[in-house]
Amino acid sequence: MTDPLVRVRDLTVAFPVTEGADVRAVDGLSFELGAGQALGIVGESGSGKSTVAYALLDLHRGTGARVGGAVRVAGHDVLAADDAALRRVRGGVAAMVFQDPLSSLDPYLAVGDQIAEVYRVHHRDASRRAARARAVEVLDRVGIPDAARRARSRPHEFSGGMRQRALIAMALALRPRLLIADEPTTALDVTVQAQVLDLLRELRAETGMGLILVTHDLAVASGNVDELLVMRGGRAVEHGPVGAVLAAPAEPYTRALLNAIPRVDAAREGGSGVDAAREGGSVVDAARAVGGLGETARATAPKPAVSTSAVSTATAATATVAPAGARPAEGAAVADEDVLVEAVDLRRVFGRRKAEFAAVDGVSLTVRPGETLGVVGESGSGKTTLGRMLVRLLEPSAGTLRYRGQDIGTLPERALRPFRGELQMVFQDPVSSLNPRRSIGESIADPLRAAGGLDDAAVVARVRELLERVGLDPAWYHRYPHEFSGGQRQRVGIARALAPEPRLIVCDEPVSALDVTTQAQVVRLLGELQRDLGLSLVFIAHDLAVVRQVSDRVAVMRSGRIVEEGTADAVYDDPQHPYTQRLLAAVPLLERTPAAV
Repeated sequence: MTDPLVRVRDLTVAFPVTEGADVRAVDGLSFELGAGQALGIVGESGSGKSTVAYALLDLHRGTGARVGGAVRVAGHDVLAADDAALRRVRGGVAAMVFQDPLSSLDPYLAVGDQIAEVYRVHHRDASRRAARARAVEVLDRVGIPDAARRARSRPHEFSGGMRQRALIAMALALRPRLLIADEPTTALDVTVQAQVLDLLRELRAETGMGLILVTHDLAVASGNVDELLVMRGGRAVEHGPVGAVLAAPAEPYTRALLNAIPRVDAAREGGSGVDAAREGGSVVDAARAVGGLGETARATAPKPAVSTSAVSTATAATATVAPAGARPAEGAAVADEDVLVEAVDLRRVFGRRKAEFAAVDGVSLTVRPGETLGVVGESGSGKTTLGRMLVRLLEPSAGTLRYRGQDIGTLPERALRPFRGELQMVFQDPVSSLNPRRSIGESIADPLRAAGGLDDAAVVARVRELLERVGLDPAWYHRYPHEFSGGQRQRVGIARALAPEPRLIVCDEPVSALDVTTQAQVVRLLGELQRDLGLSLVFIAHDLAVVRQVSDRVAVMRSGRIVEEGTADAVYDDPQHPYTQRLLAAVPLLERTPAAV
C-alpha cells in the first residue's frame, strides 16, 4: 500500500502566554492526504487552521511553541528532521503560499530576484541566467502580464493581487510535490481568483501535486478540494468528502459557517448586512446566530449607548458646510442636503511624462447622507485610489471634489485640517495600519489627542467606550496589535476611524481577510454604527457577494473609470456592461451536492 503524501497523527501545538501557562492552538489533530489529492481546512479565525499549515513544515521551530505528535510529508519525519534536512523539505518537497504577501516579500529586492534566489538555494549548480529564466516562467504561468519586465519590479510596484500571485509563483518555482496554500486568494478579485484556482487545478492534473488549501471561503473550497476538514478550537469537528460535508453537515458549527456565507445571487434580506442593521439587527445577533463562534464573548458584551457628543455632532453637522469647530469659508457653496460627497471628473495620475499612468480617470459620483455606496472591480481598477481621494489622503490631479457643497479637492493641508475628523478611512490591512510598538488604545487615541480639547482621562475614557462599542473588551486598551486576531484588529481600525466622530467612512476591503462569521459580525457592526450615528459609507471590496448585501448603490470600476452604476439589485440582477457580467460570472458559488465532488 502506498504511503500517503501527508500523514498527521495527534498533532498538538501550544504557545506559552504567561509563566507556566500555554494556549493550545491545535489539540490532537489527525488526518492524511494522498498524492494528487486536495484537502480544504476551514474554520473561523483562531480555529487553528494556519497553525496546522505551519506545522506541516515545522515553521514553529525556534518560536517557543511546543509541538507534539507526528508529521510526515512525502516520507520525511518533519518534526524530527534536523535543520539541514528540513531546509531540503521546505521548498523542494513541499512549498507554502502565505496569507500576507506584503510581509512575505523583501521590499528592497526585485520580485524576480527573490524567486530566482529560492531556485538557486535548491539548485546550486544553476546559473543566475537559468534562475532568472525560471522566475520569469513561473511569473508568466500565474498570470503576471509582461512577466520579463515585471520580474524587475519591486513588491511595492505590484498591486495586492499581483503580490499574491508572485508568492504563488515563488512556491511553484521548485515544482513541489505538496503545495500548502494559506488563504491564497484572500487578496484577489474574483477574476484573478478564478485564474489562480484554475492554475492550481491544472498543476494538480499535470504534476500530481497534492494541495492543502486553508481558506475561510467555503465557496472556494467547495469547487477545489476533494475533502474538507472543519476546525474549531484546535480540533477537527467534521471531516469527509467535500460534497457530503457541505450537502449534509453533521455538526451545528459547520451549518453555522454555511449559513453565514453571503450570496451574490440573493438580494438583501432582513438580518443581513448594513440594511439589516437598519432594521434592528446587531453584531450581537450575528454572533448568537452562529452558536457562540469565535468572538461571541466579546461581541455580546454590553455596549454603552451612543455618546451624546457623537449624536449631537452628527445632527448638528447637517446644518453647516464647514466641519465642527470651523467657520465656513467666505463665499463657500451652500450644501445640498441630499449630497454629502460629490466627485466630478475626478482624476489621479501617477508617474511622470512617458511613464504617466491614470489610476483614476474621470470618475463622477455622489454619496448621500446615511447611504452605503459599494465600489467593486478587479485589482488595479482604481478602487483604493478613488477611496483615498474621497477622504483627501490623495490629492486629485484634476476634477472637482466637494464635501457638503465645499470644494475640498484643492485645499492645502492647513485649510483641510478641520475636515479631517469628518472624513475617515478603514484600511485593508489592519496589521500595517497599526503601529506594532504602540498599544491599540494609544493608536485609537491619536485622532482625539490631535483634535485637542480633551484631557488624558477623558481621552482614555472615550477610547474605552469605543472599544466596547466595537465589541472589544475595554481592558485590552494596553494590548498590542500582535495579540489580536485579524477580525479583532479590524475592529480596532473601525474604532480608530470612529474616534473623531466622522460623517463619512471609506472602508477599503474591510472584511477581505476575515472568515465568514467574523466577516458577518464586522458587516453587522458597520451597519449598527451607520444606523446609530447617521454615517455614510463607501464600501470598497472585491467580494461581490458582501458588496451586494451591504450596499444601497454599486459602482463598478475598470481601468480607472466607472463602467456601470445603479442600485445594488439592478446591477446584480440585470448587469448591462460586459465587464460587470464577467465579474459576476467569475464569482465562485457554493456547491452543496454530493454529485459536485
